[in-house]
Amino acid sequence: MLPRDAPCGCSSTTRTACRRSWNCRARSRASPCWNSGGSARRPFTATSGSSGRPKRLPSGRLRQRRRPDRPLREACEVSMPESFKEWLCSELFNQAPMCISVIDRDFRVVDANKLFTETFGPWNGQHCYAVYKDRSERCERCGAARTFADGQTRVREEQGVNRHGVPYYYVVHLVPIIHPTGEIPYVIEMSTDITAVKKLEQEKLEAERLAAVGQTVAGLAHGIKNIIMGLEGGMYVVGSGLRRGDNDRVRHGWEMLDDNIKRISAFVKEFLSFARGAKAQVAPADPAAIARQVIDLFRDKAALAGIDLRGELQDGVAPAPMDAAGIHTCLANLVSNALDACEVSDQPERRVTLSVREQDGVIVYEVADNGVGMDYEIKQKVFTNFFSTKGSGKGTGLGLLTTRKIVQEHGGSVAFESEPGAGSLFRLAFPRDRLPQPPRQEETRESEQQTQAAQ
Repeated sequence: MLPRDAPCGCSSTTRTACRRSWNCRARSRASPCWNSGGSARRPFTATSGSSGRPKRLPSGRLRQRRRPDRPLREACEVSMPESFKEWLCSELFNQAPMCISVIDRDFRVVDANKLFTETFGPWNGQHCYAVYKDRSERCERCGAARTFADGQTRVREEQGVNRHGVPYYYVVHLVPIIHPTGEIPYVIEMSTDITAVKKLEQEKLEAERLAAVGQTVAGLAHGIKNIIMGLEGGMYVVGSGLRRGDNDRVRHGWEMLDDNIKRISAFVKEFLSFARGAKAQVAPADPAAIARQVIDLFRDKAALAGIDLRGELQDGVAPAPMDAAGIHTCLANLVSNALDACEVSDQPERRVTLSVREQDGVIVYEVADNGVGMDYEIKQKVFTNFFSTKGSGKGTGLGLLTTRKIVQEHGGSVAFESEPGAGSLFRLAFPRDRLPQPPRQEETRESEQQTQAAQ
């Protein structure tokens, strides 16, 4: 129904009554201009006494004369017919600038507006997770299920796929429809498209990453220069040992060469990992198992340095979609930094603790140490490109930059606390509802083909 064909809110009888009331009110006026048929805009003044000066009426009387009569107000206060209300509701439902769907207790879409159909395609009787995300089973942390259970309105950020199979990011409001009996037969999902916002965020991160790479060319050259100096020193020791026939000196020089070659390898790998911006390879992973692998990796190094490396792993942390290798890299960087901080500490009992837990739908990793800690100036430079406190012989200054990049790719955040002489604590938080979704089989095959072609 077009707007011009919509029924008017006032019936013909009501309009006639309104006109009659206005006419009666006009004829009842005491002014001659109304009785003689003259113009209603004709000025009217009253004079007082012989002075002929205009007499002003009290403002209260003016307001009283201008106030509409009660019958007029009652005649104009009419309710809209039911047909008009139905048309208006239908227009509001379909013209709303967001995707609206109605979900029943079986998680099937029973109604949706025009924009929802245009975005996600046909929906008649299908499950919401199939329409929104092309899944064959219900989402692990289903917001609609929780709203059905407690009747609370929720706001979530989700990722799905549109009718063309393209990733679709949206903020969804889940609102329960509560029956007078207290039952909740339906939940309304109102989704606002934020795909463009997400794209801008990714472009911003990419621009910041490339800017950091461009700004650190000098730092890269400085790091390579230090490694070359180490290689030259090792070559000199080996050469002098060979000339003297001193096998111990040759062995020492060879160890220097080996250490610096490892530094070159680690330096180049970290820089390439930070610079290329490779996408995370997401798959279901056990958060506690990743932490356990990192502890096993550094257990011997910690024991040799006399540092107590502990693991506090909460039981029952469910698997989550993560890039296991990327999270392993983050934790390894943090544990390595913590061990280095403890090695130069004068604490009688040095310890490093790696913990993992889940709280309110957020997976939290923490790496704590009682090492030397950081002062204010160092804390301001922690995430600065190529900044390191380990000296020219050990640190590359890329570990924490790489860690932050990987955490951001998982929708998480990095926070830390540190005091000089008291140690440091780094916290990685990953909200489950913001973790990236594993790619579908078609996308996985396409990614593998691209990787093979690149090789």
